[in-house]
Amino acid sequence: MTKENREIKSSVFVDLFGDDEIDGEKNFLALYNAIHSTNLKLNEIQLEHKKIPQSIYKPFDNDISMLLNDRLIVLIEHQSTPNQNMPLRFLEYYVHLLYGIVPAKARYREKLYKIPSPEFYVFYNGEKKLKQEFTMKLSDAFIAEQEEPLCELKVNFMNIRGEKGENLPVVQNCGILKEYCEFMDIVFRYQAELKSKSTKEEVEGCYDKAIKEAISKGILVDYLTRKGTEVRNMFFGEYDYDLDMKVKAQEAAENKAEEAARSFYANGVSIEIIAKSLHMTEEQVREIVNEPVTVKA
Repeated sequence: MTKENREIKSSVFVDLFGDDEIDGEKNFLALYNAIHSTNLKLNEIQLEHKKIPQSIYKPFDNDISMLLNDRLIVLIEHQSTPNQNMPLRFLEYYVHLLYGIVPAKARYREKLYKIPSPEFYVFYNGEKKLKQEFTMKLSDAFIAEQEEPLCELKVNFMNIRGEKGENLPVVQNCGILKEYCEFMDIVFRYQAELKSKSTKEEVEGCYDKAIKEAISKGILVDYLTRKGTEVRNMFFGEYDYDLDMKVKAQEAAENKAEEAARSFYANGVSIEIIAKSLHMTEEQVREIVNEPVTVKA
């Protein structure tokens, strides 16, 4: 049975690695250097924030778009179930960014107009266990396979959650990203401790506890000391309390239904009867009890 995934939609990643007025650009460059094994300095480069107006295109929940010299870098923090359509979304995003970079008349000139080289990165912070790092390709979505696709877009996917994240080279090589991962591990732990009857004050309080614990452990001390209240509000402002409570109740009901399905199946009840009794499809029941689908001749 497919369950809705609960997530903490936070803009802390965007603020820490981009928007923060004091260290955002410095942290972004530290992350870029860790990815590329370079040692660029802020006074040696041209760095410009790029955003698509909300009225034109709904951006990613957590996006950082920076024009670094001749490269357009887009970083996304992704915390729910991995979206296999990320290359397609990045393609749309890149095109919309180009509308704000390339003059309209330049597209019709005879002379070649150079555009920034794009780089796309997803930093995954969800619960699903995935490989440390892999590449997502737009061509995987093409209906007709091509040996050499005439149009391609690649997304670098990095799993920064838990032990996977700790051992990821980019995390090891970027101190501020490592601290961010450690902080998020603390946040996720407190969020997981919330009960189905938690009040909004208790939900909000869990973030205060996470911030306090992180500071006590020397994690993002300057940032959290300076912006602790804002960080708490970033989390809670994006956190849909009512939806979270509904999802928790739904998950509890689904878990109970799954346990009932396994019990019925173990006692010899047919897949068809179990599905009708629990208001599931037969495919859902087979998935729960791990029975393969029988293909009829």
